[in-house]
Amino acid sequence: MSDTLIVNEIFHSIQGESTYAGLPCVFVRLTGCKLRCTWCDTAYAFTEGVTMSLDAIISKVRTYACPLVEITGGEPLLQPAVFSLLAHLCDLGFTVLLETSGSEDIAGVDARVIRIMDIKCPSSGESDKNRYANLRRLTAQDELKFVLADRNDYDWAKRLLTEHDLANRCAILFSPVWEKLPLKTLAEWILADRLPVRLQTQWHKHIWGPDARGV
Repeated sequence: MSDTLIVNEIFHSIQGESTYAGLPCVFVRLTGCKLRCTWCDTAYAFTEGVTMSLDAIISKVRTYACPLVEITGGEPLLQPAVFSLLAHLCDLGFTVLLETSGSEDIAGVDARVIRIMDIKCPSSGESDKNRYANLRRLTAQDELKFVLADRNDYDWAKRLLTEHDLANRCAILFSPVWEKLPLKTLAEWILADRLPVRLQTQWHKHIWGPDARGV
């Protein structure tokens, strides 16, 4: 394959989020993002990276002998060659996760890929960039993530769940902003409202600390 991608990092770690949390996973982090969320923890991926062929990326992924792969960023869908990478990884038998911000069209993503899509809440400063048409494209294998910083975010997310009947479409993840919204507080809100959502945390930060890279 002659296509290339700008890659920030490729590493083997424990999946820290989603319903796949706790499993060993190979991460391919691509460079570039249009959004500037207030709580972003991967700003280094906005510009840092090296150009790699798809063959080189796949060869590196295969060295870890791990069946689970996540393509993340930045925003991976900004680089057109990512669609070929996703499809080829599926062809090779990998379980492929795609972490995307929700601001880019997911229609062209291979149907075998598990799409973990953010929907940006008000505190992110980027909620006006949400591509709501993507919600109709989510299937039962996909996951929708809300990153919440405060009660306003929570109430906003709760309204969206009802308006779009999201819990009947795919798994819903509520994730608190690290050291901003306590897990206990968010758990109590979810229980009080009996929401059909999954509370998650960022396990890689609990294990290696919030500033560690390549984990």
